[in-house]
Amino acid sequence: MSKIWVKKPLSAYEADMKKSELKKVLGKWSLTAIGVGAIIGGGIFVLTGTGAYYHAGPALAISFIIAGIACVFAALCYAEFASIIPVEGSAYAYAYGTVGEIFAWAMGWCLILEYAMASMAVSVSWSGYFNKFLKIFNIHLPAYLTSDPASYTGEGFSMNLPAFILVLLITALLVKGTKEAAGANNLIVLMKTSAVIFVIIAGVYIIFSNTDLYNAVDGVKNWKPFIPDQVQIKNSEGDLVSAYGIKGIISGAAAIFFAYIGFDAVSTQAGEAINPKKDVPFAIIASLLVCTALYICVSLVLTGMMHYTDFNPEGKYPDAIKAPVAYAFEIAGKHWASNIVTIAATVGLISVVMVMMMGQSRIFIGMAKDGLIPKFFGDLHPKTKTPYKGILLLGIVVALIAAFTPISTLADMTSFGTLFAFTLVCIAVWVMRKKEPNLIRPFKVPAYKIVVALGVFINIYLIFNLSAHALELSAVWLFLGGLVYFLYGKSNSKLNNPEKYQNQD
Repeated sequence: MSKIWVKKPLSAYEADMKKSELKKVLGKWSLTAIGVGAIIGGGIFVLTGTGAYYHAGPALAISFIIAGIACVFAALCYAEFASIIPVEGSAYAYAYGTVGEIFAWAMGWCLILEYAMASMAVSVSWSGYFNKFLKIFNIHLPAYLTSDPASYTGEGFSMNLPAFILVLLITALLVKGTKEAAGANNLIVLMKTSAVIFVIIAGVYIIFSNTDLYNAVDGVKNWKPFIPDQVQIKNSEGDLVSAYGIKGIISGAAAIFFAYIGFDAVSTQAGEAINPKKDVPFAIIASLLVCTALYICVSLVLTGMMHYTDFNPEGKYPDAIKAPVAYAFEIAGKHWASNIVTIAATVGLISVVMVMMMGQSRIFIGMAKDGLIPKFFGDLHPKTKTPYKGILLLGIVVALIAAFTPISTLADMTSFGTLFAFTLVCIAVWVMRKKEPNLIRPFKVPAYKIVVALGVFINIYLIFNLSAHALELSAVWLFLGGLVYFLYGKSNSKLNNPEKYQNQD
């Protein structure tokens, strides 16, 4: 049983870096764009509506601040590890080198949950904006081709066909090569970042154009009260739950947390970074700070333009919760602005799905390299040097589940995987500082004891503020992960079974 705590020595990571066949094509700005590309998407264009109505009201901005603070602690820990262990695998690799194989497996298993579910959730979100985009040109797809079976009100077969097709197209792009995918991502990031800045500027103008500028904040009627009194409302599953007040702000922070996983995606690309020890920490912190500021501004603009209760899916504007930013402009009578946002979101969410699937495939490489999952997942294409087999399988699974599963279920499980991974990374930094105090660290977490303690506390606290349904599903996922590890991973681990691989390396 003691073998499950075996740790991968740092010398093994150095050997992996030397043997890696992945192409070193990503500079610090491409890495930063990957982080921004993953972070700006579902959080701004979709979760702002659900977070405002189901959780915090106008105080959603505070929820984003809390989630951002929790992420800063985790991001600093990620940055330290990325400077020490600059290989693909992200938090999985960090855990394997510090706290042992069983923790690494749990980390990798939760990262699979995080990235796969995020890919599915955002592709479903994209489908909602894509349908709105088509309506600009008076094109209407039938409901049975744009709805999962749970939300379809008609009879017979239904599926989310746009989400299904999107994932397959992105899968083909990722198989083609990292450089091509990164180039496409850079262009999309530039476009959607410009759109977000437009939303902030145009929204501020609309909010304050008819407001007393000498008493501006108090004059925004939709911000009154900024923190609504706690009440009972029906959640997306029809159950009565508490919303608003301080508790709503905290639950809102937990619910929107999956919007922040972009900087985690940066660390999964370390194997393809030109100068990973410097560029990956830079990109992690830069992408998080930029996007946190944008999230806070957009949430304030959105709740200032449109009253948070108007995002009720059973209310006057039932579709507003699916595409909240675009509908806020439409309800304000700015249809041209709504169209701009719709186009930007339709294009912008593509890069989020792309980065999530790219990151997932790199987690597969790390785990396959260590023998914890079949070698199939780590096989690289002889020409493009991408893990094409793992990407193809991942693409098919993500496409099918996205086509038939509601977004609320997907988003909740993504948040659990993210928070769990962040917690373990914070713990791993503390363990590494104690056991390897003299290790050269190009980037060091400042005041690491305080940062680690706060990171662990806040992330665990947010986990327990997720919905009961999310916690139940996540517990099942962890149980399945334990079965897979003890039935396959442990007996095929390279560290636990070196005799199996001595003639292969």
